[in-house]
Amino acid sequence: MAAVNKIDSNSTGLRFSEELSIGVVDPSAVWLPLEPNSYPDFGGEVILKSRNPINAGRQRKKGVVVDVDSTGGLNTDLTQNNIETLLQGFFFADARTKTEFGGASEITNVDGITEDYDAASGLDAFDVGDLVFASAFTNAANNGLKRVTVAIATALTVAEDLVAEAAPPATAKLVTVGFQFAAGDLDVSSPGGAFPTLTTTVKDMTELGIIPGEWIFIGGDTASLAFSTAANNGYARVLSVTANVMTLDKTQSTMVTEASTTETVQMFLGRVLKNEKTASLQVRRSYQLERTLGAPDDALPAQIQSEYVVGAVSNELTFNFNQADLITGDLTFLATDHETRSGAVGVKAGTRPSLVDADAFNTSNDFSRLKMAVSSTTDSNPTKLFAFLTEFTVSINNNATPNKAISVIGAFDISVGNFDVDGTATAYFSDVSAIAAVRSNSDVTLDFAIAKNNAGIVVDIPQISLGDGRLNVEQDEAITLPLTTPAAEDSTFGHTLLMVFFDFLPTAAE
Repeated sequence: MAAVNKIDSNSTGLRFSEELSIGVVDPSAVWLPLEPNSYPDFGGEVILKSRNPINAGRQRKKGVVVDVDSTGGLNTDLTQNNIETLLQGFFFADARTKTEFGGASEITNVDGITEDYDAASGLDAFDVGDLVFASAFTNAANNGLKRVTVAIATALTVAEDLVAEAAPPATAKLVTVGFQFAAGDLDVSSPGGAFPTLTTTVKDMTELGIIPGEWIFIGGDTASLAFSTAANNGYARVLSVTANVMTLDKTQSTMVTEASTTETVQMFLGRVLKNEKTASLQVRRSYQLERTLGAPDDALPAQIQSEYVVGAVSNELTFNFNQADLITGDLTFLATDHETRSGAVGVKAGTRPSLVDADAFNTSNDFSRLKMAVSSTTDSNPTKLFAFLTEFTVSINNNATPNKAISVIGAFDISVGNFDVDGTATAYFSDVSAIAAVRSNSDVTLDFAIAKNNAGIVVDIPQISLGDGRLNVEQDEAITLPLTTPAAEDSTFGHTLLMVFFDFLPTAAE
């Protein structure tokens, strides 16, 4: 055995780690895995400059390295959580989370007699009635959706049966994913001519941690856990929340007034990620992208060589939605430098967790909601502009540029511009009202929900101005309407794009 003559692409791998500061990674960093389908642009492009004096020999001199342009780009399928952490870099924000506990050996025991999860402290962060999703426990009965009945610092008691587990895995975790209201406590008021509201008598809904613009899902999978009127269940966007009144300005259906009786209605919540208007809430992250490149000597298979895109700032992201296809994302980073490491040196220090396998979302089966409509100030369920779309994209651009300087190869930092959200869509034409909405520059909103395997994601763009709008008429084909969908800051919520990641959704949400 000896040095290999080639290395196949299947021998490579891709991970990322957030830096402490631009170009500096933690020696104990966690390198999270990614699932690239392809690399449109990845690595360092070396810039050479040659002397070319006027001379009788008519030849130039050997070039020297004067700069390196470093970028990281990949295309990946979208699963429930394969790029959720990384998306914070594109939004320049922290995800707004509900109560999350565990993941680093905090959960010390599961008691199968008293039906509780145990810890040294901290479990009183949960509230009675919280719906908690448990994951990564060894015993299957200890995973899944649970309802909190008692919450004290050292024990979280749930209504479901648990199995004794003396030493749960370090990654075992509990996450608030919703709330179950007491019988008859949650009602619907839909007066007509105004947005519907959810009202309570007992539960203070400000305790749910919901912000204006956030999406929720109303109703569980059985009649006792949902409103008896089907139209009152489903996805909804929250306009405002007070202790006993929650106003909804986008709903799955047209809601009707209903006073619940014996129903203990469930409401499901997620992590919210949006571009933040307030400067103090904006967070610039930089990353190092690690691509392993296989072993150059088959006698030393453990000596894996690698390359690193260093000081990488999230720049552009495009989600692609094509008919009968997987949903994919194109991610690009602008970086300050590029490094390589030999197999003998090895990869950079840190831990490298395994990839959690998950099904990719697809455009044929996984959309539970897709709606583009003219915005309304009173109607939470306005008529769709289009019945169907053939394709669409949603793009983020942070307008990053490298900061170059004398005495620096590469860049010493990255500057960013506005957070721009754009897109394109092609719709099946059925009504001239869509063309009119383009011409009149109507306020248009787009949102969609994708869900599978009792989890899902909602994406909301509250303020869009439609462009293009020229009908495409071809012989023997349906008429289509191509559109551009530039978005802008919404005056009500103060953001341009918002996503909600639901760790758990009922089957009804699919």
